[in-house]
Amino acid sequence: MRKQLFNIIAATAVVFSMTFTSCTTTEEVKTGVDVLIEEGVLYGELDHEATLDASVTYNLTGTFIVEDGAVLNIPAGTRIEASEGFGSYIIVAQGGKINVNGTSANPVIMTAKNEDEASSGYWGGLIINGKAKISGTSGTTATSSCEMNADFIYGGSDDADNSGSITYLMIKYAGARSSAEVEHNGLTLDAVGSGTTIENVFILESADDGVEFFGGTVNIKNFLVVNSDDDCFDNTQGYRGSWTNMYGIWENGYTSSESDPRGIESDGNLDGINSTDENQTDFTVTNLTISLQLDSVNTTTNQAKFMQDVLKIRRGAKATITNALVTGIGSAQDLVDCTDSKGDAAAGTVISLTNSLTYPFLGSESKSGANAASITVAAGNTGCSSSLFAWTGYTGF
Repeated sequence: MRKQLFNIIAATAVVFSMTFTSCTTTEEVKTGVDVLIEEGVLYGELDHEATLDASVTYNLTGTFIVEDGAVLNIPAGTRIEASEGFGSYIIVAQGGKINVNGTSANPVIMTAKNEDEASSGYWGGLIINGKAKISGTSGTTATSSCEMNADFIYGGSDDADNSGSITYLMIKYAGARSSAEVEHNGLTLDAVGSGTTIENVFILESADDGVEFFGGTVNIKNFLVVNSDDDCFDNTQGYRGSWTNMYGIWENGYTSSESDPRGIESDGNLDGINSTDENQTDFTVTNLTISLQLDSVNTTTNQAKFMQDVLKIRRGAKATITNALVTGIGSAQDLVDCTDSKGDAAAGTVISLTNSLTYPFLGSESKSGANAASITVAAGNTGCSSSLFAWTGYTGF
């Protein structure tokens, strides 16, 4: 009898021990950022692979970091609502990955928590840091610090770097700033490599720019940007990639807080400071539409104050832009300007553009610059097809 009792007690102890160990393991998995994600909150540092739940609306309450080696998977139909402020943003560190797996029927949406009352600059946006080359001094592997958070580095030597995949994504009301020199965009791509897939993206009412590239080699396609506070599409610091099917719109009644909003702004090197850098910007654009839908009763002067240049290629940047169309009721200072006090567009720049704007330009239709950019303004270009963006539900084309 005593032997039986001893065996029962021993067996019970083993079961208790197993149960306790199992409980401890579960608690370890559900600490920190995992607990927050389960509760529908995005905040803190993700250091492993995690997949969100499309049935949950997530609240981005601050900075959410996808660390080196971590992977954030966002399934189709997921909605993320950000709290107001500069510190509410998602950032992917070098070596981290984000996979936005939206579909045309169920896109992923990143927007303001109070969407009905939001406007551009409500929250931060999405930042991805890669290891591709940026412009820099000859013989060096250049790196730089992220504008919005200097703790994060971008740049390197891996032009084929892979930071994940983004398909069918909407970003709304992003672009918060802490100062005139430190400001988010809707989507910021820092040295993102060509191994990354980015296509079918809609960016609505973002400050500073809809999308900005700081170096890198990532190729993108099917982008719609509506009512950006500054530029629709911006690149600098040695971006070398291709854009296909790009559509930028400023709606009737929209006003910008910036002095020089543009359809495309391109710098060869960062801020035009290092004109002798290697790996300066060299990019291509195929199928581009920039639409100014300003009120026809405005004077030409007022319209020009809103739009600086439709295309500004400068500071050693080289661009090849084909099948571009500028349309709508409005005007700008210049149609194409390849000049700048810190350096004109690089030799070999070629631009083909059809101008269908209602009003003339206050400046000139084209400025080719010291390196004789080839600018052809003629009828016949069709630009980007609006049908590519039916999935967004946007109807203001």
